[in-house]
Amino acid sequence: MPADGGVHPALRGRLAGVLDKYRFEADPLLLRRVAEAMVTLLPSDTQVLGGLELGGVPIATVLSSLTGLPLGLVRRQAKTYGTCQRIEGAEVAGRRVVLVEDVISTGGAARAAAEELRRREAQVDTVVCAIDRFDGEIHPLSEVGVQMLSVLTKRQLDAVR
Repeated sequence: MPADGGVHPALRGRLAGVLDKYRFEADPLLLRRVAEAMVTLLPSDTQVLGGLELGGVPIATVLSSLTGLPLGLVRRQAKTYGTCQRIEGAEVAGRRVVLVEDVISTGGAARAAAEELRRREAQVDTVVCAIDRFDGEIHPLSEVGVQMLSVLTKRQLDAVR
């Protein structure tokens, strides 16, 4: 791996000390590279991808295209119009859903999504993300039985600053 950890310059973009994640999500070539790296992280028995609103949706869409897996779009809350659903797209009941997110810090959105999908009888035990910013020993998602798999970690990004 290159000395910079193979990190594309757009992933090193910072705004007021915060990772500018939209720089890689808005670049179609880089977005595809991120999704391609995620393909190898998916458990072999994945049946549905669950793209978390907003940042997980572009990645999950490309990942769905690359793998042929159906996509469920997971909203933070249901809209009060249209279908009024919190989970849109693929049927999730009785299926193994792997959550897809862009950047995870505390895991709060992924945790809420896993809980909602489980209420809908989906099996959820894995989330894949582009960047895991958690910097502790035990990931908070493990408290709810969800393993975290990432393309890059905060430590890797910090190493190339």
